[in-house]
Amino acid sequence: MTTLKPAAGPAPAPADGSAPPLVSVRDLTMTFPGKRSATGRRGAPVRAVDGISFDLAAGETLGLVGESGCGKSTTGRMLVRLLEPTSGSITFDGRDVTHLSQGALRPLRRHLQMVFQDPHSSLNPRQTVARIISDPLLVQGWAAGDARRRAAELMDLVGLIPEHIDRYPHEFSGGQAQRIGIARSLATSPRLVVADEPVSALDVSVQAQIVNLMERLRRELGLAYVFIAHDLSVVKRVSDRVAVMYLGRIVEIGDKKSLYEDPQHPYTRALLSAVPLPDPAAERRRERITLLGDPPSPAAPPPGCSFHPRCPKAQPLCKTERPALTVAAAGPATREVACHFPGD
Repeated sequence: MTTLKPAAGPAPAPADGSAPPLVSVRDLTMTFPGKRSATGRRGAPVRAVDGISFDLAAGETLGLVGESGCGKSTTGRMLVRLLEPTSGSITFDGRDVTHLSQGALRPLRRHLQMVFQDPHSSLNPRQTVARIISDPLLVQGWAAGDARRRAAELMDLVGLIPEHIDRYPHEFSGGQAQRIGIARSLATSPRLVVADEPVSALDVSVQAQIVNLMERLRRELGLAYVFIAHDLSVVKRVSDRVAVMYLGRIVEIGDKKSLYEDPQHPYTRALLSAVPLPDPAAERRRERITLLGDPPSPAAPPPGCSFHPRCPKAQPLCKTERPALTVAAAGPATREVACHFPGD
């Protein structure tokens, strides 16, 4: 099987804080204008992402989890500059890329790639696999012959038959199509890949294959991932650290092991209580936390802590003062939590 070299540039650094982060996000927000009604009046603006901050080391995988509509996908699209942030900053490899023009951003595009949720809708049905995978290379100035050979190498790398390079997306299964999407994202030897629900549209057996593939590629190529998902079992399998989002904000972030074993935020505890356990006896013994009501609208968030209308341990303080993301545990398993009353 073909082995490709990592992208040119600084070598991947360990995710232990000993080197500057590959990606640094500070106070990032994204506000969309409200929809117009039938009478022409525009509704309240929607604050999809509300001031999030985190760092990502080279070679690290950060899992981003939360309910639908919490701002996960919007965050991922801002990281690769498919969306222009409303405010805040995104620094990639020491360079502020928040508001770079398309011309200034083009040389950096090769280092920032994305894998989309639905493999078939993200692949052009009128193009062959050869063209789909080699397009990013052609944009970067590669010769057509070299780009085609690279596409064949990538197909082999992701477990597809290179001889199928002239087929069209509809001739592949969902899992194979997602492998094509991964191959396309790797074409330019990126350093950061944002994977937006990359396995949610696939069968369980195929999910395991894609997750194992992405893990192997991370080890071989030194990739950094932002892995967006709502399946906490998958996130636990692939991530080094996990960030939990609720209504556009990160409410808990930290080391995967400590977060799963001892969640500090009530919302994190509720999410983890819904993850099935492989042991039937343990599954019967544990208490399932059921949240009441639906998540508030990002167009009209509640005052104070945005989670307080559904929180089983909300106090009067939670209704008036929004908690900041602060360190709840130090040391190797550093954890930050946005809660006035973290823990049990």
